[in-house]
Amino acid sequence: MIKVLVVDDQVLVRAGLAALLRAAPGIDVVGEAATGEEAIDQAASARPDIILMDIRMPGMNGVTATEHILSANGDHRPRVLILTTFDLDKYVYDALRIGASGFLLKDTPPERLIAAVHTVASGDMLFAPSVTRRLIEAYTTRADPPAALRSPALHPLTAREVEVLKLVGRALSNAEIATRLQVSEATVKTHLNRTMTKLNLSSRAQIVALAYEAGLIVPGREGSAHT
Repeated sequence: MIKVLVVDDQVLVRAGLAALLRAAPGIDVVGEAATGEEAIDQAASARPDIILMDIRMPGMNGVTATEHILSANGDHRPRVLILTTFDLDKYVYDALRIGASGFLLKDTPPERLIAAVHTVASGDMLFAPSVTRRLIEAYTTRADPPAALRSPALHPLTAREVEVLKLVGRALSNAEIATRLQVSEATVKTHLNRTMTKLNLSSRAQIVALAYEAGLIVPGREGSAHT
């Protein structure tokens, strides 16, 4: 069973999401929270696999709550799906940089919501590559990018690892990268795992952001891998 914590300050939205997920096979809603502070507490006590995190809440927002949860000590690290009304939300990008696994729009159809929970539970990002590119391109061109990522240290990577990182940044799937490089999908996963370890990354979304911020991808000059 996939254990899910639902976080949203709007009681009707929160109750609706929880009810939908409770009715889905293979999913167990282990808690509901109305604030960022409650989310942190319940993440520690209920130990969910997935957290649906509202990004805009009074008091502590979803980005800050996500950062607290993902940086907490312990051997249990949930995957966080950001809930937002706007697909080009500055806070979404900030959440992806700190390790969130992706995001959902609040008007996502029920079947896609359930599929997204299963997708992220398996270790993948949940959102469409085209949306990933829009987010990254919108916020990596800001006048003052985060200092920690302004000059990423890619020197620990091998040439092949840099190549794989760039293809991930162009929103190719592991299978597409394997075909492009004429290697097995398992080999691609190995390169990605080594890259994430060397650069202290925790999600594929962070790899995408890093590829842009390192200059491997130039917004507007790369061909789209998907439509």
